[in-house]
Amino acid sequence: MLPVCSDDAPASAVERYLTHYCIARTDVPVGTLCAQLIHAAGESSPGGLLEGTRAVALAARSEMQLLALEKKLISNKIQHVAIREPDLDNQLMAIGIAPCDRSVVRKVVSNFPLIK
Repeated sequence: MLPVCSDDAPASAVERYLTHYCIARTDVPVGTLCAQLIHAAGESSPGGLLEGTRAVALAARSEMQLLALEKKLISNKIQHVAIREPDLDNQLMAIGIAPCDRSVVRKVVSNFPLIK
């Protein structure tokens, strides 16, 4: 059983599901963004996810913003995969956070908007 996110609703009304966050740079061409996002999703998922798992694609303005996020994830011991591109001097391109209860990562990713 997953932990309940207490700030969403009364415990009896809370749905229990995993959220799979992936964050990619938006300062790159759309095709590159899509490819890196797919890498992040694939490499951070254990597979066999429960029905109802939510997928959330978030936007990072730059590599610097992703690097700062990576540091926060490490310091908070949040399981994730950092995607670096060897063809672009190993730049950090995307991060996939292992599917978890969203309350675990909510504050860490709250300043990243949805990809539009």
